[in-house]
Amino acid sequence: MIQNETLILGIGNTLLSDEGAGIHALNILQSRYSNIPELNFLDGGTLSFTLAVWIEDCTNLIVLDSTELKSPAGTVKTFINQDMDHFLGNAKRSAHEVGLLDLMDIARITDNLPEKRALIGIQPDKIGWGMQPTNVVQHALENAVNEAAKLITLWNNININQPQSLITE
Repeated sequence: MIQNETLILGIGNTLLSDEGAGIHALNILQSRYSNIPELNFLDGGTLSFTLAVWIEDCTNLIVLDSTELKSPAGTVKTFINQDMDHFLGNAKRSAHEVGLLDLMDIARITDNLPEKRALIGIQPDKIGWGMQPTNVVQHALENAVNEAAKLITLWNNININQPQSLITE
């Protein structure tokens, strides 16, 4: 394992419009920063216990997900370390987070919880059949990507340049 290795885990179902926000944000990040050796990008889909080994093997974890934040659609919130643990354990917030909580518990029980961890949640507008997020969530993806880039810079002690947005107005 590379020291300060960061796993960027996108979660969601891209067949259900805003439900796939985490995967769409992951894809933007990967298109911009795939040349950074400290980063691993993983499409976690709708989660599976097979992801536990990935989580246990990283120093830092950034999870991107469509999350019920009880906020206006398109809101992006970042929960870091204990705030992430508290958020996941407090109440069921999305269809995946029960699984994410289980994965984090496996890492905790095996004493392999990532040293630094964050959940970047994006408040969905609509979840229904569709391959693309709604406009408000599409625009929020840039905020989620910027939040992840800040954490990558801080945690990996590297300077990544912020390239131009891939989202066209």
